[in-house]
Amino acid sequence: MARERTALSLRVHDEIAAIDPADWDACAGADNPFIGHAFLSALEDSGSAASDSGWLPQHLALEDAAGRVVGVVPCYLKSHSYGEYVFDWGWAEAFERAGGKYYPKLQTSVPFSPVTGHRLLVRPDADRATVSAALIGGLVELAGRRKVSSVHITFPTEGEWRTLGDAGFLQRVGQQFHWENRGYADFDGFLAALASRKRKMLRKEREVANAQGVVIETLSGDALSEAHMERFYRFYLNTVDRKWASAYLTRAFFTLLRERLADKVVLMMARRGTNWIAGALNLRGGDTLYGRNWGCSEDVPMLHFEMCYYRALDYAIAHGLKRVEAGAQGPHKIQRGYLPSRTYSAHWIRDPRFREAVAGFLAQETRRVAFEMDRLGERSPFRNADGESEGESDDAA
Repeated sequence: MARERTALSLRVHDEIAAIDPADWDACAGADNPFIGHAFLSALEDSGSAASDSGWLPQHLALEDAAGRVVGVVPCYLKSHSYGEYVFDWGWAEAFERAGGKYYPKLQTSVPFSPVTGHRLLVRPDADRATVSAALIGGLVELAGRRKVSSVHITFPTEGEWRTLGDAGFLQRVGQQFHWENRGYADFDGFLAALASRKRKMLRKEREVANAQGVVIETLSGDALSEAHMERFYRFYLNTVDRKWASAYLTRAFFTLLRERLADKVVLMMARRGTNWIAGALNLRGGDTLYGRNWGCSEDVPMLHFEMCYYRALDYAIAHGLKRVEAGAQGPHKIQRGYLPSRTYSAHWIRDPRFREAVAGFLAQETRRVAFEMDRLGERSPFRNADGESEGESDDAA
């Protein structure tokens, strides 16, 4: 698809390899590795996000009159709703029960990665409002050409979410649990900000995890080997098996991740002697550490908390990062310093009656999410002016 729009030409590509990496990354920026060409191409080249897995690339690239790429959108034609983390299975069932055809749909996201970031990727020296409007219009036009039921943009920034709402997309909110660096000098500085009972709990958990004869190493860059990625892939499969889930990521993906993004990978690996027994995969952005995958071959008490949460905080503090995003789900993260944080998605629905029904659902869901976030926020482990937890006193049952 190519068309003129105020001297802008919009094209759709069925593989990210068709777009020059320098052009893509000029629009994506360097702060978030998940929206970079290297990560997205690793997903496609490894077969993790490809037509055979139900993720047919339909990436948008917007060029100016001189042929320069000024905006891109990661987009996929989906035949299912797996690997998205913003759940619309109920919508699909309801629409098809009413005689509609929900799939295929268009999905603008980072496959298998519930990480907030820009989805309307605009070159910094271009006019963001103009380019964003052209990209949004392109998504709607592509929906018409592909005859899909809907377009879904998941985990955009709040600013993009508002822009999409102004463009007529339905707005949805969700929540995750993020840790914010309040200028801590070290982990003890973080602990000092907690109520005494929570502080004792975290210290005890770390003591237990580190008293099991296990050595934990933090690996990145040249320290990463193919043997590490092979072993971590086995841990990943173990987690998939335990959760009765599907292994979205192929073995080849982990090789390509090391080859293309080794300096962004932060891999926590635990060994007993010379035998690796657990791993936690993170990616580092400009100011954020993103926790992604965990797996193990041996159950060690508190090791999951140590590697996925506490070592992540250690790393973020030591490297001056502002936050840690530990992935989807997990109210248990609150007492470990990860507090509720809003996430966003936006949805274009073709059928007007179905759109009206989804809008009614979202209005109710938004109120539920706000109520739940308020309630969860009351469980904050951070101490107040009296030295007690903001959410509960030390004497609380």
